[in-house]
Amino acid sequence: MRYLSHWLSCGVPVSLGLLAGGPNPTLAADLGAPPAPAMEAPVPPSWTFRVVPYGWLLALNGTQTVRGRSAKVNASFADIVKESDTLVALMGDIEARNGRFALLGNVVWSKIGVERGNVRSRSLAPGVTGTLATSLGLDIEMTIAEVGTAYEVYRSGPVALDVLAGARYWHQEADLSLDASAGVQVGDLEVAGTRAFARSGSVDWLDPVIGARIRYTVAPGHELLLRGDIGGFGVGSDFSWQAIGAYGFEFGTYQGVTFSGVIGYRALYVDYVQGEGRQRYEFDMLVHGPVVGISARF
Repeated sequence: MRYLSHWLSCGVPVSLGLLAGGPNPTLAADLGAPPAPAMEAPVPPSWTFRVVPYGWLLALNGTQTVRGRSAKVNASFADIVKESDTLVALMGDIEARNGRFALLGNVVWSKIGVERGNVRSRSLAPGVTGTLATSLGLDIEMTIAEVGTAYEVYRSGPVALDVLAGARYWHQEADLSLDASAGVQVGDLEVAGTRAFARSGSVDWLDPVIGARIRYTVAPGHELLLRGDIGGFGVGSDFSWQAIGAYGFEFGTYQGVTFSGVIGYRALYVDYVQGEGRQRYEFDMLVHGPVVGISARF
């Protein structure tokens, strides 16, 4: 008791129940019930964005008709570079993804020039009379814009399959130059020196598009993309198709943005016709070539 009195006088809390060997309800009340395990709410999917500025090294194979005069075009990238105001087509691609759903956008602008050996006269449209002169050159200013949606319908390990739907808008202005001294009928053409120019003015159309895309993760930071689509269906053009193969490889991250190099090949075919006789415009062409660019994902 002498020791107990000493502890009490020193302010040491001692429970009589504890000294008696029994339970201590006061201490149990102070400690309280054990906390319930925390339940973490599921994290909703968030948007990610990818922006890809490209260069498209264009080649042309097909037929161009301006004011009823047709020319066969067969020009490689090297041929076009010699005569064009732009070395490459400027292309920007953007994708916004949230889980399985994605919004897609793409735009291309180019100003292409092709001369002599890569352009040859082909035919006159019905209703156009006169001598078919030698084609001397073709200049095309072209804008292509795509918008659409994608939805992931299948995934197995590193492979994912998307289905696509959207629209592709075309804007063109084409000038076909002919040798006026060869006896070409120039009543509806512009003449400058020994050349007669068939000018299309502004030509626009819109194609519905459907397609699919395969994304394959080769290794962490390395992705292979294959895309195909078809469109037109007589709504805008008679028919069009597109095929794209691209390989992306990450090379660094800066302030939360992941940068990747992109190399690949893009081929786009379209068959569009409007008007008759001297008002006939036709672009039956395969536009194709390598693409190179840098991707930024955030």
